[in-house]
Order: sequence, then C-alpha cells, then structure tokens
Amino acid sequence: MKDKVRRGGGRNQAKNDAISMTGGKDAVGIKQDEDTSFSVKIQGAGVESFELQVHGFWLVQDALMTLLSKNEVCPRSNLSLALAGTTLDPLAELQSLKGLKPGAILRLVEEPYTARSARLHLARVLELLRAFGPQDALREGRSPSILETLTQTQKPDSSLLNGKNLKRSLSNTKTESANQDGAPPEYLLPGSSERPLMALLPQSSQPEVPSYLRDLSLSCWSPPPGHRKLQGDFLYITVVTMEGRRCDITSCPKGFFLNRSTEEVFDPRPAQSSPVCHCFTDLLCHISPSFKQTFTTLKNRHQLPPVEVMPTPYHTLSWLGPPCASRIHKNTFSRLGVDEQPATQAPDWNEELQATRDLPQRSLEERLQRDRALLQVNSAFVRAVTQGAETVIDGFVEPVNGNPDDPAFLWGGLFMSQCAASAVFGGERGRRAVQRLELKGVQAYSDLEGLQGLHTLPTAIVDYKGVRLSAQGLAPGLEGSEQDQETPSAPRGLLYGVNAGPQESPHRRKLLELLAHAAKALSLQRHVVVGSNSHRTPLFTSVDAKGLLGADGRFYILDVFRSFPADANFCPELETERETVTREEEKKESCKEEEGKKGCVKEGWPENYHSDSGLPQSFPHSLCRLRPELMQDFIQHKHTQFTQHVRETLDENGGFEECATACDSRATSAVRAACKEVGSISDIIFEMRFNPSVLSSGVSFPDTESASIRLQERLLKEAAAFIITHQIPAFVEYCLQNNEAPMDGASLKQVLHQRGINVRYLGHVMKAISQSEHKERLRHIMRSVIGEIFIRSTRRVFNSFLQGVDVPSLSAAVSHFLCCLLAPHFTPTPAGEESKKKSRRRGRGAGTSEGTPWSMLTGPELWNLVCQDAVETYNISDSLGSGPNHLVEQYGLQKLSLLREFCLKTGVQLRLRDYLLDNQSKAPIGPDDVLNIFPVVKHVHMPTVDASKTYRAAWSSIEKGLLDQAHERLKEAAYLFGRVCDDLHPEASYCHSLLAKVAFLQGKAAEARSTQLKAVVISERVLGFDHPNTIQQYALLAVYMYAGGETALAQKCLLRARLLMLTIHGEDHPYTATLDSCLGLVLTGDHAGQFLKNALRLNTSFFGPTDLHTALNQHLLAQWMCSQGDYRSAMSHEKEALTAFTSLFGEDHTQTRCSKEFLCTITKQAVKVERSLRQAGAESTEQTVECLTPTAETILEQMVLVTGIRKIAHSDRLQEYRQKHLELKAAVRKELLNQMNGGEKSTDQETGCGKEVKDGGSPAVESNTESQQEQPVEETSVESATVVSANGHVVEPAEHEEKTEVDAGDSENSDRAAEVKIVNGETENRAEAEESEASAPKENGEMKSDAMVDEMKSGSDEVNGVLNGAVDIPASPSVLKSKVTWADVVVSKAVVANGTGHKVTAVNGEADVTANGSAEK
Repeated sequence: MKDKVRRGGGRNQAKNDAISMTGGKDAVGIKQDEDTSFSVKIQGAGVESFELQVHGFWLVQDALMTLLSKNEVCPRSNLSLALAGTTLDPLAELQSLKGLKPGAILRLVEEPYTARSARLHLARVLELLRAFGPQDALREGRSPSILETLTQTQKPDSSLLNGKNLKRSLSNTKTESANQDGAPPEYLLPGSSERPLMALLPQSSQPEVPSYLRDLSLSCWSPPPGHRKLQGDFLYITVVTMEGRRCDITSCPKGFFLNRSTEEVFDPRPAQSSPVCHCFTDLLCHISPSFKQTFTTLKNRHQLPPVEVMPTPYHTLSWLGPPCASRIHKNTFSRLGVDEQPATQAPDWNEELQATRDLPQRSLEERLQRDRALLQVNSAFVRAVTQGAETVIDGFVEPVNGNPDDPAFLWGGLFMSQCAASAVFGGERGRRAVQRLELKGVQAYSDLEGLQGLHTLPTAIVDYKGVRLSAQGLAPGLEGSEQDQETPSAPRGLLYGVNAGPQESPHRRKLLELLAHAAKALSLQRHVVVGSNSHRTPLFTSVDAKGLLGADGRFYILDVFRSFPADANFCPELETERETVTREEEKKESCKEEEGKKGCVKEGWPENYHSDSGLPQSFPHSLCRLRPELMQDFIQHKHTQFTQHVRETLDENGGFEECATACDSRATSAVRAACKEVGSISDIIFEMRFNPSVLSSGVSFPDTESASIRLQERLLKEAAAFIITHQIPAFVEYCLQNNEAPMDGASLKQVLHQRGINVRYLGHVMKAISQSEHKERLRHIMRSVIGEIFIRSTRRVFNSFLQGVDVPSLSAAVSHFLCCLLAPHFTPTPAGEESKKKSRRRGRGAGTSEGTPWSMLTGPELWNLVCQDAVETYNISDSLGSGPNHLVEQYGLQKLSLLREFCLKTGVQLRLRDYLLDNQSKAPIGPDDVLNIFPVVKHVHMPTVDASKTYRAAWSSIEKGLLDQAHERLKEAAYLFGRVCDDLHPEASYCHSLLAKVAFLQGKAAEARSTQLKAVVISERVLGFDHPNTIQQYALLAVYMYAGGETALAQKCLLRARLLMLTIHGEDHPYTATLDSCLGLVLTGDHAGQFLKNALRLNTSFFGPTDLHTALNQHLLAQWMCSQGDYRSAMSHEKEALTAFTSLFGEDHTQTRCSKEFLCTITKQAVKVERSLRQAGAESTEQTVECLTPTAETILEQMVLVTGIRKIAHSDRLQEYRQKHLELKAAVRKELLNQMNGGEKSTDQETGCGKEVKDGGSPAVESNTESQQEQPVEETSVESATVVSANGHVVEPAEHEEKTEVDAGDSENSDRAAEVKIVNGETENRAEAEESEASAPKENGEMKSDAMVDEMKSGSDEVNGVLNGAVDIPASPSVLKSKVTWADVVVSKAVVANGTGHKVTAVNGEADVTANGSAEK
C-alpha cells in the first residue's frame, strides 16, 4: 500500500489531477462547468492573437475581465468585445450569443476614454510598473506569504540582512543535496532558548523592481485650460525617461500623444510624428527604447500564482514590519495623482449592500454571483471603515453634533461614533460591549437563511490608537426631514419597538411577521414588556430593538445588541429585583408547593453551585450575554433530557412499544410531563426559546407574564450553570486528548467560542485546570489561558494609556509601555536627558517633554494596573505574580509570544529584528522599533453558502467512508470558493487541506502536494503567516512533499513549522512532539535522534507512557537506534512500545503482533552483531556494525500516522465482525424471503461492494444513484475516540454513545483488510484493516444481532434501505442512550460530533483509517 500511496498518480498525472495553483478555478470544477467550457480566439487592439478558455455561463464582462488580466493584454483597458462586427452586451451570457462557438473569433475594440476612465487606465499602468516588492506587504501591515521564498532551492538563503545573524538563517536552502545532509540551525534544535525573529520573514527571492522611468508626474500645465477642455484634453503628464529626455503627454478621448510643451512654453499641439496610442505604455515604448526593453522583461517575468498576488478581501495584520523602516527606493509615480480619489459623492453603503442582498437566488450561478458581490461590497465597506477610522481619530474630520463627550462623524458615507450614550451599561467597558454585541446581533440577523425582507445596516467596529469607533451605513429611514417624521401618515418611520406606540398598518403586520420568523430561527421567545407610559408592547426581540420602514421601502432592524439571552452567572444584582409584586408572591407560593424538590431554594441553580463555583458574581459591565453556540448546545442537552424522561416514563407505564401502539393518554402524559420537566415553552412538543429581556436592567413585565418570566429565569440559570458543569469540563477533556490543542490566544478563543464559552470565563477555565488531576498534562492550556488573561487586561490598560499621549510622542510612548510591561526592573530614562541625546544625534527633540504622564509610568505601576484589571474581569488573584519573570518561571510563558499577542490585538507593528527582552542595561524596544499602529477591524462575515454546503456534504461523505464521492465534492467546493472569493477565505484553506488529505488517501500524491501548496498560501495570507493553522498546513505539506521524493523541501517545511511553533507558544506543546517526530524521520544522523527523543519526552509528559502517541514515539526511536546500530537501546524502547500497544489494543491486535515481530528482529540482529563482535575480538572495534535502515515507504507511512492523516485502530476484531455480519445478513435474507412476495426483487437489490482500487488498497464505491453506497465498517466506540483538529476546525468526541451498522453488500472484497506497513525496513509486516476507533463488547454485538432480526420482521421497507446502503442517519438525539430499538440498529457504531448528528466511520472502507479522526463540529 505504501508504494501506491507514495507513487499514486505519479508525476505525470499531476497535470490531470492537480488543482493547478496558476490555473485556479479552471483546473477544478463541476461537471456542468466542464461541459460548458470552450476556447475562442482573441484578436485586435494591437495584441497578438491568442486563445482564451471561456465558460458558457460567463457574462461578457467576465470574459473581458479575464482578458485584461492576461499578459498579452495587460495593461490595456477601456476595451469591449465584438463578434462578427457587433459589439457585445457586457451583461449577456456567452452561451446565449448566437454564432459564438468553439474556435470563434472575438475582437478587442478600443473604446474612447472619458476623464475618469483615462485616470483609471493610468492607475492600472502604475500598478503594473510599481510591481509591489516583497517588503511592500509588510510595510502596509499585510501578512505575507513565505512559501514561495521557502521553496526556492537554486541559490543560498539570504533571509537575514544583518551580517551577525547570517548563521541563523535556514542554511539548508542552498541545494537539495546539501540540504539533505545539512544540519538544522542551532536555534531550531530541541532545548534551544534562542528565538530569532529575523528568520521568521526571510527575504523574498523575487528580484527587485527595475527602474523604468526617472520621473512620471502631472505636468505643471495641468489641468487643461477651458479652451483645451473643449477640444478634449483631460490632463497633461510629464515624463523623464532613463535616457534623460523630458516629454509632455496629453490625455484625450482617443488615447495619449506627445505634445510640444516644455517647462517654459505651453504648446498643447501634437508633436511631429507622434502617434496617438490608446495604451499609455505603447507611447512610452515609442519614445524610450530603455523603457521598451525593461517593459518587455517585465511582461515576460515569472508570474506568481493568483492566490499569492490577488488582494485579500480583508486586511490580515502582520505584527512585524520590514527591517528597514524607511523606504529604500523613491516612489517615482507618487506625483501623478491618480491614486487620489477625486471629490465625488460619498457612496451609499447601505443601498449598495441591500441591493446586492436583493439579487436573485434562483439558480446556482445567480447565488454565486450574489455571494461574490456581497463579499466585494462588504470588503469595500471594511476598507472604507479602516480609512475612515484613521482619518477621524487622526483629527482630519470635524464632528457633526458638537458634543465633545460623544462626538459623531460623517465621512465617506459612514456614520461613526463612540456610542458614549451606552456608558449606562458600565462606563467604558459597557460602551465597548454595546458596540461588540451590536455587531454580533447584526451578524446573527444577517445569517438567517430564507428570510427575505428584513434588513440590517452595514456595520463594523474598529479599534485604533486606543479608541473604538462604531461605523454604520446611513439608514434611509433616518434621513427624512422633521416634517416627514412628525407626519403620522408618512410611509416610513418607527413601526416596532417599545417607543413605537400602538400602531396598526399593513407595513407593521409585515414587519411583525418577519420578526416572528427571525425569532423562531434565533430561539427567541415572544414576550410582553411594559413601557414608560405603562403601555404593554409585545416583542419578538430585545427591548432595545427598533424596527423601521426606510425611505427605500425596506424593513430595517436596529439596536440589536441585547438580542441574545443574559448570562445569569454575571447578573447577581438582578436576581433579587422583581418588577412586580405579583411575580414575587407567585414565586413564594411556587417554592412552598415544591419545598421538597431540589433546586427550588436555589431557583434553578444546581446544588452547592455558588459554593463550588463562586457564581453568580458581578462584572465590570452589565451586558454579559450567552453565545449562540451555547444556546444550541444547551437546547441539544435539554432535548436529550426530554427524550430520556419520556422513555423512562413510558417504561414505567408498560414500555415504549405498548404505549406507542395503545390509543390512550399515557404517551401524551409522558410528553407533557417531560416538557414541564425540561422547561419547554410548549406542553405538547419540545420547544426551547429564550427571553432576551429577562435579567436585563430597566425592563418591566406585566403581571400576566410572571409564570413565563419565572420559567425563563430558571432556564437562563440552567444555561449559565451548563457552562460550568458541562462545557468547561468538556473543553478540558478535549485538550487532554488532542495533540493539536490551542497554541495561542486566537486558537484558544476559537475553541472556547465553538463550545459557547465566553472569554470572560477564562478565570473559571483556569480554575478547572488547576483542580484537575491531570493539571500537569494541561500545562500548555494553562499557559495559553494565563497569557490570554494577561494580554487582554494589558490591552485595556494600554487603551487608557494612549489617551494621554500626544501625537508626536506615540512611538516613544508605545515603546516605553512595552519596556515597562516585558523588561524586568525597567527604569525609564529621564525625558529631558533622552531629548538632549536625540537632539544632538538628530538635530531635533524626541517629541517628549519633561513631566508627561506616560513617561512617568514604571514597570511595577503598570503591573499593578494589569493585575487589578485581571482580578475585576476574571476573578483571579495572585496568578500573574509581581512581574513578567513570574509568568516565565511559573507557567513557562515566553515574552516573545506575549509581545506577538499584544501587537496582534492592538495593531502595533514592530520592526523586524531580534529583541533581547531580558536586557536590563538598556531599553529592549526603542521608539524607532515601533513602525506603525494599524486599525483592528471587526466586521460582519459574509457567508459562502453553496461552497460551505458542498464542503459540509464532503465531510458527510468522508464520515460515511465514501472517499470517491468526498473527493468530487471537495473539488466542487474548492471551485465554488474560487468563484466567490478567489480562494482567499479561511474555509477555502480548510477545504483545500481536506481535499489534499483525501487525494493522498486515494493514492494521488501529486494532486495532494499541489493542493496543499495552495492551502498553505491561503492560510498565510488570510489567517496570518504565523497562525496555528499555518503551522499545521506546513506539516501536512511536508508529508506530501516527502511522498513525492522532495526530502529537502519536506525538511524545510517542517523546520518552518517548528520555528513558528517556537515563536507563538514555545517547545512545551503536544504538537511540537508531532513536528519533532516527523523531523526525526526525515533528518539523518544524530539530529534525528535529538528530535525523536524530545518528541518522546513531550508525549510522555502530555499523554502518559501507555498512550498511542507515546507508543509510536517509542517505536520510532527504536527504529532510529537500529539504524545507528544501537540494538540494546532499541530493544528497550521497543519493549516499552510493546507494553503500551498490549495495554491499548490487546495481545491479538495487528500493531501488537508487528511490534513483537520487530522486537524479535531486533533481538536476532543484536545477537548476530554480538556474536560477530566476539568472534572478531579486539579488531571488531574497527568493523562497521550492520544497521537496520527503514525504507522511504516505511518512513512515509509513519509520517502519515504521526500527523493524523491516517490513524491506527483500537481493535482487531475484523474477522469476528465479518462473520457476525454475514450471519446477520443471512438471517435477514431468510426472513425477507419468508415474509415478502417480492423476495427475489429485494435480493436483487442487494449491492455488492465495488472492485478493489489499485491505489491505496481500499475498495472503491460504485453507485448507479446520486449518492454512493456506504462501505461496511466496524464498530466504533465514542469513549476511546481520539480527537484531532481538522484544518484549523476544532472537532471533539461525542458525549453520547451511539452506534451504527451499515451494509453495502456481502462481497468479501468489501471486507478486505487494508494493508498497512508498520515498522521496519527489513521486516515489512502488513496488517489487516482494523476498526476506526474501538470495538464495542462482544455481548452487545450478539444482543444487537438478535434484536436486529426481531425488528427487521416488522418493516420490509426499512430493511431494504439498510441493505442498499441508503441509511439515513438521524441527527435527533431522541435515540441517544436508549435501549436497543430499530433506531439503535440504524445508528450502531457511529460517532456523534458534539451532538450535531455528524458521524465518523472508516474512510473508503478502510477500517484502520479515519480522515482527521472525527467529524468537524
């Protein structure tokens, strides 16, 4: 199998199978796309004819945009397409054009310029001539892609500009052969404490931009005078060529020509023999031979893949800037002025967004165009918000309201404010919470599918220089005159809200209908509140929300910051408040009636909850809300309780079957009792909804709502307690089992949010870890939690600190703050002395004066402020210690990691150099090291609906074991991501990574490599060059490169991943062990042993000596020692591995048997070597000891196991399962033949498994229907499932035991074991396929066989469904933890991922393989 996996597809197949990075979306696609693609011939406009591949569903403008990006056409613009002499409509589809067929000739037609299109053409030319260099991305604060630089092997690495640090470079980039034998840098070896930043961003191998012109600017005669405007002159341009010639050029409707003007004389007439060129570069080539030569070289240069050069939709911050803060080359083209936007009308962002949302969605093509347009509009809106925040906070815009306490600004069609009126919710913290929650509410309402007609304003929040601004588009309903607002009959105005008053109109009824649908989707309860004028108002939203009819006829919902239910854990002051006396009396009566029941005195809290957790407690602001992810998990938890309660009640009254078939009230009574027990708002069906106004300050409810309010308070307290009692322990257990646990603050927040745990619970997460018996194994999580607490508290102090800093002192103040924060015992230099030094050196002051408040800040003072904030927010005391050294010594935190986290959260960019943060003699960070402060923007994420659905469908296929179907769906999803977002989307990176894994499992190593290359680039540019997901993508890329024989590149990728890992977290992390294991496999000599020993040390400390990770490491180390001839030590490690395999799998497991055989081989070899040494006597010391060296195929298979691409099963009962499986099928067939008239037909419908696939040694799946049939899989146990993270998406084990049995036919080929080569180059053992996780006990299997036969007698249709493999796995938790029923038969042996109903089975029939271990959450 290894040969097939490694060589599957081969190099020659790469052109057919690989998703070309340069081809982008053309190489992958759907069958419809392939059917409608054809080539046409392009001619005209002064370009040489060439062929272009187009698609029938393209619009003419799509084909034109593709043409403009081609080297043959660029930088021409203002063109149109003509067919047979007729200009084509830009909005017409190509397939609708008559006469357009393969091979047709399309002509490019040069259209006359306008003043605007002429400027756009010049901007396009400048964009080409500038040819942004590798340092430009860093200078603009954008995360660069390092992969292209890393994979260059033709020249020595020049990654470091500092001569002292050249030895620190990734010196193994000289040549592939040299790299194969070379040693990794010392700072990457295990145990090294050196963390050089210079190696993080190596210098790109792209050549520097050549000089095309000496100068290019607007002429001193521009703009044209009136009489020349009437003759068509747009502007005049002055060019100084490399030959020294000065020329003046005129822009006119026909193009560009050389005029007769000089510096002293204005003569706009055309120069003699000057042509009129439609393209500006054609004229430059005519007047300058040097420009013509360099421009030809420019057009013929190596083109980077589009995914590396296209701008990302949103700004991804790079916290490191270029090593040199100043520009190296002057900007020759800055004075042309085309970059400056002309004074035009500000865009109406709301109209643009709503018009895009209203686009049709009838077909896939229309939905793709709508999603792409939404992404483009939102991206442009976010860019405008970023620019607007900088302009406003830098003081270039005057407020429009004249209120210095709450200034509001209008800029570029945006309304920007600080929401100071929201300070009633808790001062500055409450104001920021309102802005953040408003964005979350807008996101929630925007994500509602199928709800057309309810709109939200484009919204974003931006943090810049310590100030948070909220930016929104202008609502049309708020732009009317006061007279229109006062007129009752006005069609627009406030229709919904507490202050709307009693109204009745068709518009209001329509709005209420939309809000009712939204409330159902968001699990919000309809409730009634009492307004200030004692008017009772029914609400479907929070009490603050307002619904209005805009001037554009659309319904808008505003002020949705309290859309989610309150968090009762942080509302202690509201628990005792009651807005009505009646509610208080009814509460007392209820307690008296239920005095004997648990929980009445606690009012919904679990017993001893307050004493155990310290909750409820106060919080700095009063806007603590539950996350929507928690609401869904809590509803799932309640549904499980509901079904369990119903079943228990029915069992007490005669059993489920009897009660279900009998026509009496027992079943109805059981459902009603269960609804009341779990808190359902309905007493006949299970329905959970939450009141967002309960436990909210300033809200009054009428007396009639008292019972409902009591129920809602109980539910909210149970939901809040659910975080402490279920979600946090589940998170801790996940981290115990997962070697890809959170590595930094971003990944920690992602995992917590996926479980519905707010960041304010970090203190309770820390408490849960410290109380765990495995706290030593969770030290990396404790480290991340402490670091996140510290950085978040520091950011709040930093925001306040910046408010007292004047603009000239910003860089000095930021560097001073960082020195006080990270440098132990830092003593600031007196401001006057520092100013004098800099004055002498620079000839001017440093911008600081004596006595400035920020310069008086000391390290202990700052530390006290941070600790005080941490205590108030996270309720931790003495955890941060007295200084930065305490965090380093107590928790193993790295100051460099803290510096990175701080910069990413505040937008600070530092100069790329090595920082000595422990230096006490001078400040480690100076003012010149602070290059910039960038705005940090939070915005609404636009969905990629069809692409995401296809991606999830591919996951479903993988979980069912249908690799072929999953491969096709992933290719389709990758194509759809390319159509919508040009692949520059986080989910597109995950999709490409999963596609590479599936392709590799199918034996298509070349396709896996090219696809993974794209996944790495996307992750670097969209998530960040040092994001944890980027680290994992580099590790996977190394595996695929090694499979293709590129050992040197595999080493580079693994060393790059380890460098990033050391920077963001440090060496003490489980994933470091994964990287070290792979490095130990691909490296040679003593360095391999160093990495393997370090991996064994880490795995033993994190997972214990008997864990699978540790056992694999023991075996790898024994294998390496055999290759070194140290058989005695190899025997010792292999014995440890054998002990672990035996305890994990048992004596008869394939892995255990292979370990025994390998141990025997080592023993025999050791005896042989010892005997030869004794016979040779003293001369034996000079003899070469015979060594056992693993083959490349063996190393590849071991890397696949270590990285989790393929997993070892936990049971070896395949033969037993097959026997029981065949016996069961025979019994079912016999019963069917006896009871059904169409027995022969039913038997014919049984499908056998497909023939064996040559690649990978796993059975293929054949299907004549739309969905493929499922492969036979073995029993899977939830409890023993190993949890891994898939492509940056965190996945987790199920909380419920649920099993499924799937039949895809009785062909013995379908049960054939997959061959896995285990350990040794000399002894290659092949193991039969095993179960994907752990097998259920034998007794259960026998019991289920009998139960299955009995149940199958009652339903022939269901039996046919199972026999045909068309099993619909239900997502409802009603069958969880129940007795054996038909539902249990249908869902035996599957894993529920976090209760969402996704199942995990063996991949493509290989029972020993799972893709990524388990399903994505």
